[in-house]
Amino acid sequence: MRAATILMFLLLWPPATLPQGKPQVWGYGVKQCRSFLSAFDGWESGDQAGIEEYLRYRGWLSGLVTGLSLATGSDVLQGTEPDGALRRIRIHCDEQPDDDFFTAAMALIRQLSRLGE
Repeated sequence: MRAATILMFLLLWPPATLPQGKPQVWGYGVKQCRSFLSAFDGWESGDQAGIEEYLRYRGWLSGLVTGLSLATGSDVLQGTEPDGALRRIRIHCDEQPDDDFFTAAMALIRQLSRLGE
């Protein structure tokens, strides 16, 4: 519960006191879609290294979705499970392999929720 309170505090911090410029993205969000596609293919084929990498992407996405859902008070994936979300992100990445994983994830979140409105 304490972590949720801290997250809410940080997300609701007045914008004037936050650094200006592009939001910083860390971890797997900065990886290109090409890397995600490789991990996804490895997961599908049962390759151990691919499975492990896929699970890292799933963990990163789960953290992003959890944070956004707590901050907005809504289910930003509208009931979609992580593996289903990753399948849909794969479509985005197939079409735009130079995008980063964060961009692909946010495109899906915007499709499923009202964050983009």
